Amino acid sequence: MSVTENITSILNELGNTKLICVTKTVDPDRINEAIKAGAAIIGENRVQEFEEKSDRLLPCEKHMIGHLQTNKVKKAVENFDVIQSVDSLKVALEIDKRAEDAGKVQEIYLQVNIGDESQKSGFELDEIRQSINEIASLKNIRVTGMMCIPPYVPPEQARPYFRKMKALFDELKVETQGKFDNIDLKELSMGMSGDYRVAIEEGATMVRIGSAIFGERNY
Repeated sequence: MSVTENITSILNELGNTKLICVTKTVDPDRINEAIKAGAAIIGENRVQEFEEKSDRLLPCEKHMIGHLQTNKVKKAVENFDVIQSVDSLKVALEIDKRAEDAGKVQEIYLQVNIGDESQKSGFELDEIRQSINEIASLKNIRVTGMMCIPPYVPPEQARPYFRKMKALFDELKVETQGKFDNIDLKELSMGMSGDYRVAIEEGATMVRIGSAIFGERNY
């Protein structure tokens, strides 16, 4: 099927769940086809790649979803509406600093290492509450969501991780509601092309889909 047909089919399936159209390695013409078909939000993994094609894209909401090094934060703040992949207090502090320089309040999500995997980035489960308390003091970021990438397992085996992430999200939403001016947890970003249906069943409010729209990537 075409990009347009894939987008239409997926949007019909998602209902109220938001689609992040993952555009890593995808050329601007195909991204624009997706936007025209109704993909209101695109997600990019690399700041430099996005910069190289951003001026050729139709208007849309832009999310950074890949690992963000501190030396790329300035450009990420300049280019993205939302940074989903805030995986450490160090990165949050740098975003706050660069957002202040840019005269903006940067919307961010906190990435949690839900599978406790040594090779993956993200806040550890035993540190997330303390980190939120520290992030709450920052003036130039606004935490509006959380994000996770479960271990690379078949969809049904990912279900317990999604369930655990939803429980954590719900707990933190209750704990922070009305307590901090810059924390308002609304979005839970989890699930990708292979497992998004399970993620939705377990409470995702947005899913990140690339290959199911554009086909397998050519690296």
